[in-house]
Amino acid sequence: MRIPIVNEQDEVIGYKDRYDRNLVDITRTTGLWVTDEQGNILLAQRALDKKHSPGLWGPAVAGTVEEGETYESNIIKEADEELGLKNIKPILGTKFLRETSHKYFSQWFTLIIPRDTILKVEVREVAQIKWFTKDELDNVLKENPEMFLRDFEKTIKYL
Repeated sequence: MRIPIVNEQDEVIGYKDRYDRNLVDITRTTGLWVTDEQGNILLAQRALDKKHSPGLWGPAVAGTVEEGETYESNIIKEADEELGLKNIKPILGTKFLRETSHKYFSQWFTLIIPRDTILKVEVREVAQIKWFTKDELDNVLKENPEMFLRDFEKTIKYL
């Protein structure tokens, strides 16, 4: 899979195989915060055999933008692949440059769905999903922050 390499202005400067990128390459990722009509938040636990952050909880959907995709087309594809969500119209959220083990632009989207929506979890990507009330999530974050992706508390504020 080839992914776009971008500059600090998020302009494409080339493409590389996902596994050939180096620490100075800036890439593009997407994330989707899914809520229901009551404001409950759907989170996903990453598959236990993932290379990065296995078993940690994070947004309902996340992905790496591939060659030929936009941020929006990527999150729509990922929502279908990971949760079986079809024909969605995600709402554009915040985009920012992050630096963890590498640099990447992270474009966030939100989506409100009925709580009883039937979701089809892709087990190669997601170990499990769970709805949280805001209070439940706050409590779990305080008591067990190690269960969540790095900077989870910072990124959830974009919900």
